[in-house]
Amino acid sequence: MRRASDFRNLTKRERRRLLLRAVLRPLVTVFLCTVVYFALPWTSLGEVSALFFLAGGLLVVALVAAWQIWRIVKSDVPALQAIEALALILPLYLLGFSAGYCLMSESDPGYFTEPLTRMGALYFSLTVFSTVGFGDIAATTDPSRAVVSVQIIGNLILLGVGIRAVVAAVDWARRRRV
Repeated sequence: MRRASDFRNLTKRERRRLLLRAVLRPLVTVFLCTVVYFALPWTSLGEVSALFFLAGGLLVVALVAAWQIWRIVKSDVPALQAIEALALILPLYLLGFSAGYCLMSESDPGYFTEPLTRMGALYFSLTVFSTVGFGDIAATTDPSRAVVSVQIIGNLILLGVGIRAVVAAVDWARRRRV
């Protein structure tokens, strides 16, 4: 396949292949991350270890985001790479918080209004991210409220700064090609 320096100049088959790859790669990655989240035999790490786990997860998300922005800047089709980046970063972020919430709940079920299973933790993480907050699960202690607050602040940063950085990387890559 030719370099995809100008998406419009590609054949219909090349465009379809490029789009398919841009959709399938993040879908497979998200699927594998979800399988790992549900299948890995991790158990309670203890209160402090769960917080280190969350901090490590946030570091991983930041490193993946930086790597994806670099890939956007270097890409021949930066808009497709940006879609792939967001399709990878958001699920990693949400699964990381979900794993942290589940570990916290396993170390002390009193952190939340009910003990969290992996699905319950994912559900809670998604409701916090979407700002829906149904109220069926809530943080009940200061440490758990602090972690939820970190997620809320992270949500704002991810949605505000993160998406702006991705868009800026796409614009920069496009201007560089002209």
